[in-house]
Amino acid sequence: MIKIIDPYQLIKLYKKGYFPMAKNANDININFYKPQKRFVIPINEFHIPKKLFSSFKRSAFKFKINSNFIKVIENCANINKKRNDTWINTIIKNSYINLYNYGYAKSLECYENNELIGGLYGVHIGKCFFGESMFNIKSNTSKYCLLFLISILIDNKYTLLDSQFFNQHLLQFGAYEITDEEYQLKLKKAVLSINKFPKSLTFQKSLSILQSLSHKS
Repeated sequence: MIKIIDPYQLIKLYKKGYFPMAKNANDININFYKPQKRFVIPINEFHIPKKLFSSFKRSAFKFKINSNFIKVIENCANINKKRNDTWINTIIKNSYINLYNYGYAKSLECYENNELIGGLYGVHIGKCFFGESMFNIKSNTSKYCLLFLISILIDNKYTLLDSQFFNQHLLQFGAYEITDEEYQLKLKKAVLSINKFPKSLTFQKSLSILQSLSHKS
């Protein structure tokens, strides 16, 4: 029997500011966390590094939404030279695949010649997107997926992009820490809203949205 976290209970916990993690890939338990300091990525004030945006515009990759959620989370859970271990155990993996089937978990994917080369996944509730994990097989493709995600969130008026714990790598995009008290205020407003996550967004529209954003940076 496949062990999973009850999807309705999981959504309730997200609405209260908790998220699940395992200690490692072989852990048979799940712990729920609610950090005293939360790391968030600004949406409308997102900073786009010029060099990255330039290469994103020139790329011939294709970007899709929810085209292969299972393969994305499997790649995020892979242990490789850059990642010695993972917090995504079998329970986490199965729980989010189940959450995807319920319509709450989403994946963004980058393809080259129909081959998945980068992606990210997370959970959306109301106007909040909870980023969970990302991966890249080719350089910068996970960052490209983040840019694509930002354009989606702007276009659909999302107000909170949660990145959970501090991450040095995300500082380049303007990410910052806030107290749990500040986070809870933002979270309560965001999750009470009724909002959709689109099934698709054209690359040209994504570029147009990001171009407007880059002028602010």
